[in-house]
Amino acid sequence: MRLIKSLALLTLSMSLLTGCGSNNQSEMTDVASPSESTTDTEITFMMPDWGVPTDEMLEDFKNETGITVTVLPTSWDDIRDKISTAAAGSQAAADVYEVDWSWVGEFDAAEWLLPLDVSEEDKADMPTIETFSVGDTALAVPYSNDFRIAFYNKEMFDQIGAPAPKTWDEVLESARELKSQGICEYPIAIPLKAEESTTTTLMWLAYSRNNEFFNEDGTVNRQSLEDALDIINTAVEDGLVDPANAEANGQVAYAKIISGETAFMIGPSFYVELINNPDESKVVGQVEAILLPGIDKEATATVPFAEGIGISKYTQHPEAAKKWVEWFTSKENQLRNYKELSLLPTRNSVLDKLIEDGDIKDAGAMVELSDMIESPFPNGVPKYYTKMSTEMFNTVNQMISGKLTVEEATNQIETNVNQIVEDNR
Repeated sequence: MRLIKSLALLTLSMSLLTGCGSNNQSEMTDVASPSESTTDTEITFMMPDWGVPTDEMLEDFKNETGITVTVLPTSWDDIRDKISTAAAGSQAAADVYEVDWSWVGEFDAAEWLLPLDVSEEDKADMPTIETFSVGDTALAVPYSNDFRIAFYNKEMFDQIGAPAPKTWDEVLESARELKSQGICEYPIAIPLKAEESTTTTLMWLAYSRNNEFFNEDGTVNRQSLEDALDIINTAVEDGLVDPANAEANGQVAYAKIISGETAFMIGPSFYVELINNPDESKVVGQVEAILLPGIDKEATATVPFAEGIGISKYTQHPEAAKKWVEWFTSKENQLRNYKELSLLPTRNSVLDKLIEDGDIKDAGAMVELSDMIESPFPNGVPKYYTKMSTEMFNTVNQMISGKLTVEEATNQIETNVNQIVEDNR
């Protein structure tokens, strides 16, 4: 997802919602003694470019709280290494820093984050917080939303008399017809390169069809895994996916929906904005956002891959850091972040309002899907996620390259991932 996140920096002509005052701020419980003084305190905030707040926002926060926030703009690829290096010396790389969803298990195991007590009301408003939690304890708060939405080119589907697909059988059948009639050479866009976007594709496909990917003990559910691999392999073998996707990153694969090169894609939620942005899209008015297809009906869940912020265990200013996390992820400032930073809100109340007021246009099933967000990890993101992901995307890439059958790929992922789980018990 980091490969496509820079798209969120696109300047979109949106108007800022009004009427949300400071009473809309999150009500997270203190992570430090309420008596700790924050007046004239300075904290640091390590973020990728896409999440860096404006100078005006920083000034407003200082005026409200007396706290100065010094931003440390850092590339996403460097953040985890800086945190690890600093932690080795019991130091904070920053008081507050970026926490990608895939880092949660590792950061929890290393004890790099202070736990946050988040109200049940806030948890309900931010379903993606489940990915940033271990048990009932949140370790970070999501600030930039990203969950999977299905997109189909209605104009193309209308040419073959097909409605919006509700099942994967319908997706494949329509794709074959679109290809045979010469309407679209590669009707389905799926990332296939040996990188994380292929792992996330495997997970959302398996989970949205079967409502599980990992068993309660953390091992892979074989039936769900094989089912998802079969769908991917069938689409590739039938020539419905561009073979170039095996070497191109996820950004390239996803962008085919706005270039008009594909007819169906399941991809990042912020594509709702891009598909009808005339500065970026060649298919304005043609593509609709719909629910994910399932086995015999539409899927009942979607999977999140969001970005969050957390507080370093080694911060010397936990109370001030808590106030910044609270302020930055509040309702008021999620509205502001959308306007000024193009960050899609993680609060459903804010997302609903943006759509209701027309700031996000032609949202399709976005609101409905935002209430269907579920994490595929029954015990939270594991500390060994990176190693497990590498095993999965390499195997999928081998399968679509013809080196493994579906059964062989299933066996390889099941055996190797389950061994990783066993080694980390």
